[in-house]
Amino acid sequence: MDTYRAAQVATANGHFEVVERDVPAPGPNHVRLAVEACGICHSDDFFVSGGLAGVRFPLVPGHEVAGRVEELGEGAEGYGWKVGDRVTVGWFGGSCWHCTPCRKGDFIVCENLKVPGWAYDGGFAESMIAPVDALARIPESLSAVDAGPMACAGVTTFNGLRRSVAEPGDRVAVVGLGGLGHLGVQFARAMGFETVSIARGQEKAELAERFGAHHYIDSTGSTPVGEALQALGGAKVVLATAGDSAAITATVDGLTPRGELVVIGISPEPLDITPLQLILAGRVVRGHPSGTAQDVQATLDFSALHGIRPTVEALPLSEAEAAYRKMLSGEARFRMVLTNG
Repeated sequence: MDTYRAAQVATANGHFEVVERDVPAPGPNHVRLAVEACGICHSDDFFVSGGLAGVRFPLVPGHEVAGRVEELGEGAEGYGWKVGDRVTVGWFGGSCWHCTPCRKGDFIVCENLKVPGWAYDGGFAESMIAPVDALARIPESLSAVDAGPMACAGVTTFNGLRRSVAEPGDRVAVVGLGGLGHLGVQFARAMGFETVSIARGQEKAELAERFGAHHYIDSTGSTPVGEALQALGGAKVVLATAGDSAAITATVDGLTPRGELVVIGISPEPLDITPLQLILAGRVVRGHPSGTAQDVQATLDFSALHGIRPTVEALPLSEAEAAYRKMLSGEARFRMVLTNG
């Protein structure tokens, strides 16, 4: 039987080792992918650390997967996929179809969501099995290295903005200029928003402008962030991509009346927001979770149309340990991606 390489951790918080495994056959309504690239997301640490219930070891993480369909399981052809199709699989790795959210058509909050690297082996490998409802088609103009991160980081920022209360011409602020934030700024500009980038340090102003921001606010400056936003006229929406509760909290007073804080950056610390800050101006705080395969498809198509790309550093699968540690330490400025071939 043929084999493939996978980068796995044997125990919680273990080191990655590249092992040989037998190539599996896809089951009904599943496909086998030849993985070409897989982004490393900070949320992979939830699984590698064993911090989530149901995580099993040895573990192959990875939910920013791009590759080609290599084999169809029984019934998969009925969904329109064929061998050779270029596809992604993201945080949304399939749904159960029977829980209450699924029955309402709200698949991304499925109570039994099948996240790759949690529900099944992820994309830190040369081969991967995925259900057909997890697949999104990659436009020809996007490389696998660019498409992989769009299946999680991309769709989360894209969907967070397009499902917000902001309309073209409104002022939108993006907190953070890292792996999520640099995409959020590009999407906000392309959607027609007056775009404000908020990050730490004046030296990032030029970078924010390069990604498309109309304004830059240094969160370490002498003027509080809320005041700086109000000096611009206030933000209809703040997209909080930074995993820093204090930085997120600092933006609330910068929202306009009926403004919305959309939180996608994860932090263990609580947000220090008073009811008074929300009630008097009718403000809203909303958590936003990624997007379905159809949302990923929309993200990829929009990115192809507007020339939006993630900034990545690619390393081969054999260097999974080094790439993961670089992401975890913060040394990687934007997105780390593992490649095959």
